[in-house]
Amino acid sequence: MKLTKAFSFAITLAVAPLLQAASATDIPNETELKQQVSDVLGVNVLKIQSSPIDGLYQAFTDRGVLYVSPDGTKLIHGNMYDLKNGMQNLTEAALAGPRIDMLKPFEDDMLVYKAKNEKHVVTIFTDVDCGYCRKLHQEMDGYNDLGITVRYLAYPRAGIPSANAEEMKAVWCATDPLKAMTEAKTGGNVKAASCDANIEEQYRLGQAFGINGTPAIVLENGILVPGYQPPSALLNTIKTNL
Repeated sequence: MKLTKAFSFAITLAVAPLLQAASATDIPNETELKQQVSDVLGVNVLKIQSSPIDGLYQAFTDRGVLYVSPDGTKLIHGNMYDLKNGMQNLTEAALAGPRIDMLKPFEDDMLVYKAKNEKHVVTIFTDVDCGYCRKLHQEMDGYNDLGITVRYLAYPRAGIPSANAEEMKAVWCATDPLKAMTEAKTGGNVKAASCDANIEEQYRLGQAFGINGTPAIVLENGILVPGYQPPSALLNTIKTNL
């Protein structure tokens, strides 16, 4: 469960200022709680603050949001919803803003299928061996025709290191990565290639977003939508979450 120290440190540097800017800490024993959660779970705890539930704290980590009791003895992993506000996912709301800023350094690494009449942009963490990722890719023209630009980041489900990750690297390092992605997702073999593609960093970013499966779609406002959605359904999801 532990990340490499170098990458954990990089994620911490990237995210911590964003969370600090969002709100000042109101937890008197924040330092002790951070250390306790980190020691037990092997995650980087970036910030702890009050949650929407009185007496429960929310901890922002490089693996998503966790909820912890004030004495640090109890922990909840899951989403929190607002029953009086249309079942709004409060966990997603807390992460949405930081996600947008965390994506920016990766924009040059994304494989982009741009819509001619672009109206919306989504970022999708994908895996070349994932069945629903392949289905989504087969319908790329449908997304583009609706004005949805699709940007891919790598999330090899087998982890790092793995043959799956090497396959993803071959796609990113290909002379024509967009063509290579299509070839890989139709069962073809993409010739192994070496370059400085940061597949591991993309994968770790996905983990920091709370992703544990593919495809995982990040909307323009930072909301994460897990799983495949056909073009018309995705457009409706985008409009609903604007």
